[in-house]
Amino acid sequence: QVQLVESGGGLVQAGGSLRLSCAASGRTPSSYAMGWFRQAPGNEREFVAAISWSGIRIRYADSVKGRFTISRDNAKNTVYLHMNSLKPEDTAVYYCNLDREFYAIPRMNVLSPWGQGTQVTVSS
Repeated sequence: QVQLVESGGGLVQAGGSLRLSCAASGRTPSSYAMGWFRQAPGNEREFVAAISWSGIRIRYADSVKGRFTISRDNAKNTVYLHMNSLKPEDTAVYYCNLDREFYAIPRMNVLSPWGQGTQVTVSS
């Protein structure tokens, strides 16, 4: 089983920035895509960003394009989400997850049980 630990959330003013991290451990596949997701109160969990094992393929939700950047460090089994120009509507619990196939990530077909997530709160 894979374990996922998200960190880096916090309270920030609109227009500010945060960097989230997610470390994967346990029985990870030899290569895997990773992604970020979020869930705001009263809403379904939604896709935010995905990155392939090589880092060459990247996809973003339309709502975060141009403001968020996903990256990864395979040596550390870690994926990052750099969030700039944050808006109050970005307020949510952010989760990461993984799959062997890149295109599974935006479809939210993921391998691991969800972790605790990290809370991001953007004040206006």
